Amino acid sequence: MKQSALLKKEIENHYYDECLLDLYVDEAKLEKQRQRYINAIEQFENLYGEREIEIYSAPGRSEIGGNHTDHQHGKVLAASINLDCIAIVAKREDAIIKIVSDDFDINPITLNDLSVKEEENGTSEALIRGVCHQLKTLGYQIGGFDAYMTSEVLMGAGLSSSAAFEVAIGSILSGLYNEMTIDPVEIAKVGQYAENVYFKKPCGLMDQMASSVGSIIFIDFKNIDQPQIQRLDVDFPTFKHSLCIVDTKGSHADLTDDYAAIPVEMKEVAQVFGQQFLCDISEEDFYANLNKVHAICHDRALLRAIHLFEENKRVEKEVNALNAHDFEAFKKQVQLSGNSSFKYLQNVYSNHDIQNQSIPLGLVLTENFLQDTGVCRVHGGGFAGTIQAFIPDHLVEAYQSYIENFFGQGTCHILKIRKQGGIKVI
Repeated sequence: MKQSALLKKEIENHYYDECLLDLYVDEAKLEKQRQRYINAIEQFENLYGEREIEIYSAPGRSEIGGNHTDHQHGKVLAASINLDCIAIVAKREDAIIKIVSDDFDINPITLNDLSVKEEENGTSEALIRGVCHQLKTLGYQIGGFDAYMTSEVLMGAGLSSSAAFEVAIGSILSGLYNEMTIDPVEIAKVGQYAENVYFKKPCGLMDQMASSVGSIIFIDFKNIDQPQIQRLDVDFPTFKHSLCIVDTKGSHADLTDDYAAIPVEMKEVAQVFGQQFLCDISEEDFYANLNKVHAICHDRALLRAIHLFEENKRVEKEVNALNAHDFEAFKKQVQLSGNSSFKYLQNVYSNHDIQNQSIPLGLVLTENFLQDTGVCRVHGGGFAGTIQAFIPDHLVEAYQSYIENFFGQGTCHILKIRKQGGIKVI
């Protein structure tokens, strides 16, 4: 730990530039990040006074491949990005966690009572309490701390701001009380537990895993208790493409039924074979019994099942292409994934609101701009919200201007893939 005043001076004097460049992957962002860290320390001091502090970071994530596969115990490819949540932290001697966030008004948590509170459903308090409970249950040390948190991870953009928050809490407790020995995979599982049991959101594990482990990761959820994780050793900047996420300004209101229908319909197909999840049956069995399935399940369920089987294979091809440093082959699979989500999974607009199709609009405008130079697809859950595009670096500024001319200033977010997951920065 270092005194907050000293740490501010060291950041001002460029002591940590190498570390910050490693995190944010863009030299043009260094000055902004230095100032962001200094401002965050000053906010901490205003709240808690000058203290000995540490700084933690947890990134947002982007799903690259495996659209709607994780809930069927399928395969996904995801990456941590250079937008993160940072926390300025000091130990407390009592059993209280006090966090002030620039996004949320968070009540203090007393570690003497970590039971589920129904009145906290859907709150930050629930996530903190859930992470603490599960780490304690697993035998790790927990304790009190004061923190100021600020986040660049965009809410509602499919970049998993909640997962970044959970991973930040887990990383803080790992650093303050466990000598940074808690495995990132364990922190991810703990975050999912908190979100499922305390926050009451039935999410998969992809978001937390990508944020906690970092870089580009392949995850096979076949064994949900022990998912297979492969961290790809890929120097993404050598491909000379940027990852762009575009907010198409579609409303997420009243989409619960659309989201829920996807796993329900996929499970209906699995149940024909006496299984709970599609990945518990073979593609061969599915096609061999297609008439039987069709007699029980409707057409869209079959199309969504076909998407799942093909998407699993595409993820493997994406991994192989990146490992072989064949970016053109990788882009081809990304485009095929997007086409499948559009035609078979059918999650680019809501059937309950067919006149509003902002995602298809974003996709066709992007395709018209890129021609054969880049690729795009729906990003995340779909139906409204964001699209993902891999844009050649030399076209990024022109693309940003072009797409924001339609969707509005600030809707195109130019991102880089970072190597680190949840870490203690200083």
